[in-house]
Amino acid sequence: MNEIHFSQRRAQLLDLMEEGVAIVASASAKTRSNDTEYPYRQNSDFYYLCGLNEDNAVLILSKSGESTKTLLFVQAHNAEHALWNGERIGLERAREHFSVDEVHDSAEYSGMIKELLREHINLYIDLHDESLILTEAKGAARALRETRGVKRHIRAICDITHLIRTMRLIKSDEEIAHITKALKITAEAHHTAMQKCRAGMREYQLQAHMSYIFLNNGAAAEAYGAIVAGGNNANTLHYVDNRDELCEGDLVLIDAACEWELYASDITRTFPINGKFTDAQKDVYEKVLDVQLRVINAIKPGVKRDWLQVYSEELLCDVLIELGILSGERSFLMEAKAHKKYAPHGIGHWMGLDVHDPCPYVDEAGESLAFRAGMVMTIEPGLYFRADDESVEEKYRGIGIRIEDNILVTESGYENLSFMIAKTVDEIETICQS
Repeated sequence: MNEIHFSQRRAQLLDLMEEGVAIVASASAKTRSNDTEYPYRQNSDFYYLCGLNEDNAVLILSKSGESTKTLLFVQAHNAEHALWNGERIGLERAREHFSVDEVHDSAEYSGMIKELLREHINLYIDLHDESLILTEAKGAARALRETRGVKRHIRAICDITHLIRTMRLIKSDEEIAHITKALKITAEAHHTAMQKCRAGMREYQLQAHMSYIFLNNGAAAEAYGAIVAGGNNANTLHYVDNRDELCEGDLVLIDAACEWELYASDITRTFPINGKFTDAQKDVYEKVLDVQLRVINAIKPGVKRDWLQVYSEELLCDVLIELGILSGERSFLMEAKAHKKYAPHGIGHWMGLDVHDPCPYVDEAGESLAFRAGMVMTIEPGLYFRADDESVEEKYRGIGIRIEDNILVTESGYENLSFMIAKTVDEIETICQS
């Protein structure tokens, strides 16, 4: 993605702002233990506006009437840092690369922020970011309010993240291309896991096969902590231990995917460890798959996510009745939320720079957002029957199934971006036994 796209996003954000100053800070490096750090992951909002993957950087947008200014603070070249950790972009290269009005050394931020806020009435920041950068900005705003001779000062501190994340809802062609690239790598990883899986392996060994595919294809990282859940472990929704043995006759649920250029993919597949579904496993699996296909087929511009959630729950409730796990009228069971014991999570979530993209789900009136072309979300129905649940027929106990794909809303309906990943019973069994 080239600088012109980031420049256009900054211009769009300035259009959305009232008069004032917006400050968006890079993520800080995070200590893992003692003097070692976690792999660096940029603040998604900052990256969305700059495309810069360095810490200790600040973007400032100011607007006064028709006049706007964009400033970028980056860390200057430091020979010792370059020796130990590699070159940074530095001031000169930043001036050449970024279409901003001014580039400054990050070390100058503290001395400049008070003057940058002078005569402005709104300060736009991430209200939940307690970093030193934003703490200094709020302190400067407070000092200006108490300074004689300042005619106008910050009167409102506003949430910048809502504006940025509303913009992030609609993906550009370049963003969709990044997600699709991540999905192609993720497809290879899931198919490899199906081929390599054998009873007696450990869950982490399957994860290792997938991690190799991610890294070997140039993906910088998993998009989230992988779930490799054999047997009853699949009934713990956020199971991440990935340490247990994979047993003959069980299913394994894998919720794992990579990111490409910071854009996430998010895929779940469930398949038999020995390569062949039992009749009971196949029965549940195909019913969950049918729900997923029907929900996906309902996606088009104008459909509201809340409606899609209710529709998916109605379909899953019908499945539970068909399986004999619930009995009675669907409307009564839905009202009593009886289905939630076995289908506890939502049908999906926004996806993009974050695997759970923190974009709004409701409009300014608090109403559920209607789908628009360019939105990307997961569709992931699941049913979970714990091994110790004696209210469930014995043949179903210990089965946990989730099937998850990544769906792009188009002008005429939808596109399944993860179509290439096997998910029918025949496709899965063929790959498992290949």
